[in-house]
Amino acid sequence: MAVMTLGVSYARSQSAFPDTVRLTPAMVDSINAANKIRPFEREMESTVFVPKGQWITGLSFSYRQSNENAYTFFVLQDINSDTYSFKVTPMLGYAFRDDMAAGLKFSYTRTLTKLTNLDLVLDSENSTNFDHVYSLGHNYYATAFFRNYFSLGASRRFGFFSEIQLELGGGQSKLTKGVGEDLSGSYETNFSLNVGIVPGLMVFLSNWSAMEVNVGVLGFSYRDTKTVNDRIYHSRRHSKSANFRINLFSITFGTTFYL
Repeated sequence: MAVMTLGVSYARSQSAFPDTVRLTPAMVDSINAANKIRPFEREMESTVFVPKGQWITGLSFSYRQSNENAYTFFVLQDINSDTYSFKVTPMLGYAFRDDMAAGLKFSYTRTLTKLTNLDLVLDSENSTNFDHVYSLGHNYYATAFFRNYFSLGASRRFGFFSEIQLELGGGQSKLTKGVGEDLSGSYETNFSLNVGIVPGLMVFLSNWSAMEVNVGVLGFSYRDTKTVNDRIYHSRRHSKSANFRINLFSITFGTTFYL
């Protein structure tokens, strides 16, 4: 009778406390594994835009000319001038990995300004005249660049690129003012260093040619200029600048070929 009583008592105690279950180490590991937060991997479609092994060559060109005859703009009156500037930039690069390329660019710029007359009129009693001003300058630049291409979705025709540039350059310019005995002039030589990030948009017109447009966004520049005035007076100036903004004056269009 005693044994039967113990058995019944044990069974009742188990049913009265169903939650008091002892967990084994294996059960604890299984619960932890089920509750573990797994990393989320975003599935992104990847399309090779510029395959490895392609040579990239191209040319960009810009030209601007203006002519003013008795032109007036606010306080600037009776402007008579003739100006022009152009820039030509060939490039050569190589895709050493899919959608990654590196290469070199060479640029030449030339600017000319002929100012026959300009009146700076602030009011009826304050005015200044500038006449017979002539300026001519030309510069050379060498640029090393690295590009990373991105396709627009699954498209193999439209895409973006991000370009990092390191540019070194220099040149000369001369400025003269007046005529005859009043002639005065200066001669300048300059050296410049520029580092920048240039994003761009491109579209393939065929399997081998593309049109592209880019604009400067982030950059650091340094310039050192030496000046000789009237072959007597020497001067020197340094300038540094850094910016993180869209420079609308640096927008360029070009044609590239992928061989």
